[in-house]
Amino acid sequence: MTNICVFAGAQTGVDSCYRRAAEQLGKEIAARGYTLVYGGGRIGLMGYLAQSALDGGAEVTGVIPKFLTHRELLHQGLTRTIVVNDLFQRKARMIELSDAFIALPGGIGTLDELLEVIAWRQLKQLCKPIGVLDTDGYFGPWFDALKHAVAQGFIDAGQVDGIVRSANGDALLNALCPA
Repeated sequence: MTNICVFAGAQTGVDSCYRRAAEQLGKEIAARGYTLVYGGGRIGLMGYLAQSALDGGAEVTGVIPKFLTHRELLHQGLTRTIVVNDLFQRKARMIELSDAFIALPGGIGTLDELLEVIAWRQLKQLCKPIGVLDTDGYFGPWFDALKHAVAQGFIDAGQVDGIVRSANGDALLNALCPA
């Protein structure tokens, strides 16, 4: 596996631990010789992630819809930029290019992207590892909601159990991409 897709938002959150986690993950992706695939922006966690991967020598591919190239302030220093028509094409292209998926703490867009790959995997249209970087327990309440849906019979427990969860980027990459 060499292409790691990271879903991350254009916000940084209120605690600096999210920024540090994004930067550390970018550095670790670079140190392992992986290519980062992400949303193409230069602001928020996306920007910190991409810049730290670039600074570490990684190839970085950004996939961004045309209408966001100005709003998200497209990162100009990427190895490769792919401009698509809309968010649907963005997700499809990122999924196509990637060997594994990681979600950083984020908002609606990040959760949408994460749920998309989980849904694809549930429908057996995707057979790639999925993980979350659970910085400072960010995803705890989200997993509680998923477990509630399991208890109510709406989600198979295996779908939730199949999501790799770690507070440490190095350990998460080890679990998603074993040597």
